[in-house]
Amino acid sequence: MTAYPNLLRPLDLGFTELKNRVLMGSMHTGLEETGDWNRVAEFYAARARGGVALMVTGGIGPNLEGSVLPGAAMMTSAKDVANHSTVTQRVHEAGGKIAMQILHAGRYAYGPKCVAPSPVKSPISPFPPQELDEEGIEKQIADIVNAARLAQEAGYDGVEIMGSEGYFLNQFLVTHTNKRTDRWGGSYENRMRLPIEVVRRTREATGREFIIIYRLSMIDLVPNGSTHEEVVELAQEIEKAGATILNTGIGWHEARIPTIATSVPRAAFAWVTKKLMGKVGIPVITSNRINTPEVAEEVLSDGCADMISMARPMLADADFVAKAESGNAARIAPCIACNQACLDHTFSGKLTSCLVNPRACHETELVIEPTPVAKRVAVVGAGPGGLATALTAAQRGHDVTLFDKAGEIGGQLNMAKQVPGKEEFWGLVAWYRTMVADAGITLELGREVAADDLTGFDEVVIATGVSPRDPGIPGQDGPNVLSYIDVLRHKKPVGKRVAVIGAGGIGFDVSEFLLEEGHSPTTDLPAWMKEWGVADPAEHRAGLAPEGPQPEPPQREVTLLQRKAERHGKRLGKTTGWIHRATLKMKDVNFVGGVNYEKIDDQGLHVSFGEARENPTLIAADTIVLCAGQVPERSLADALAERGITAHVVGGADVAAELDAKRAINQGTRLAATF
Repeated sequence: MTAYPNLLRPLDLGFTELKNRVLMGSMHTGLEETGDWNRVAEFYAARARGGVALMVTGGIGPNLEGSVLPGAAMMTSAKDVANHSTVTQRVHEAGGKIAMQILHAGRYAYGPKCVAPSPVKSPISPFPPQELDEEGIEKQIADIVNAARLAQEAGYDGVEIMGSEGYFLNQFLVTHTNKRTDRWGGSYENRMRLPIEVVRRTREATGREFIIIYRLSMIDLVPNGSTHEEVVELAQEIEKAGATILNTGIGWHEARIPTIATSVPRAAFAWVTKKLMGKVGIPVITSNRINTPEVAEEVLSDGCADMISMARPMLADADFVAKAESGNAARIAPCIACNQACLDHTFSGKLTSCLVNPRACHETELVIEPTPVAKRVAVVGAGPGGLATALTAAQRGHDVTLFDKAGEIGGQLNMAKQVPGKEEFWGLVAWYRTMVADAGITLELGREVAADDLTGFDEVVIATGVSPRDPGIPGQDGPNVLSYIDVLRHKKPVGKRVAVIGAGGIGFDVSEFLLEEGHSPTTDLPAWMKEWGVADPAEHRAGLAPEGPQPEPPQREVTLLQRKAERHGKRLGKTTGWIHRATLKMKDVNFVGGVNYEKIDDQGLHVSFGEARENPTLIAADTIVLCAGQVPERSLADALAERGITAHVVGGADVAAELDAKRAINQGTRLAATF
């Protein structure tokens, strides 16, 4: 008897059967662009072996003008067919099914040849699109259909036609981007003509026994987006045109409402998909912030969808489905929706990976193999870097002892999990706890380790993390001054007026923590929707509340200061920084930059501005919180070096950079793979 009867139930598509209700959603990994097709094949095959019923590739362009950026993967020739055949063959050998996503970016294409229904420039691209004429539209249809036909020739089980997130087909649907007056614009019947025609011709070209998924924008979250009635009408017409499955898309890329970041509640948009259930006769997939089998099962049992799409969770753990099926859900490495190694990498032109699982997209390059010779390994520090090192070493067969002076594992993850919007870190620490116990690691908590305690080990790893940097402000030892550790770990009392010194990631986290006073919209969907101005699309076009964002009043008056005269949060995550800035602005945080910290007294924080230290100003505050950066905690590493003991240093103890768990976990995993 499985704990997930709905999730693990097969889905009969008539001409083929999916072995469960799990779709691995499309992700732009950058793998297809490497040209290493063995590497691409192994990435997908690993997920097929892990039990996913159906996977969708990253977006593949049907032509040059529709590709997301220059050099992006396309499906246009016999050479492309040969390359992709390597992937499909490997997936089928692993027992899986795979569909190729056909992605025409339209005005989102990052290149001068981009095309669109109308010459309306995208706010996320510097290139104004060329308006297509009738011949140009016909070419786009033919190229998309050709890509589908070639995908079938390459052995794909189907294609996903991308019609959401504000891409090309979505751009024709709404007056926001379609200003045409010909048969492709004006009335909704005309505006939806293109996606219907694409699906109809694709079905004609590929025959009946080929999966066609249409990615439907369920809620646009942009001004002048589709109404719910229009979405339902399109869904019904897409079904008539020959689609096999409807997959859910949430929000355009230019929407100013977060849709997949960790601060978004789990399954936050499943209720939107549910509104389509019963109105079409083909299976409907829901998506966004579904990251555990428990959440997926609940969504299905509530009748929100026929199938679940999970993308980033399959980066975090390729064996997600197999572990759920075998009763080992607690061992599923959790996706914490941080975006740090996936979307942030994608939008920075880097290869995708995963903070929790550095092997994601590196399966052929970062190989974890059993060790031929077991060693005694000491790891000092049970934060993310130390945990990753210890787990990898133990899984390879080494005898590992993990030390930490604290009474629990997790290191500074235990502070991160206190921040509203970062509740997923609780699950990450719990997963580490489970895996440490499973791996047979000897755990020595509450123990301060000296250099003499580490003799007799074959390998010593120092992962002692960071210490707060001393900003050297006169008066910082006063009773009204706290460190971020005092606030997040020790929960010391904080006054109503707060000056936060340092506007890096920790300064933002502390500010959010103080503004919410224990209540997190991430755990309260109605509150989160109100905060961001999300409404029922059946009542308000595109799901935008007419009154806009309505956050709860802040619990404190916060001023966030930094020395640099630049935008606050400039170095935060590429795809999440805007969310943090918007959150603090909605809570009336006062951003002050370009300051010199002159002194602290019982009135608050005294600052001046610029190199000339002009305009002396008092920031009246009851409490001043120091978030002025970190320095590596290397005292133990230095003591070992003095005794001639070679030690490896990882994580913050190596480089103190905004408590970078991504780097620490990657560094520790790769180190342990070499022992």
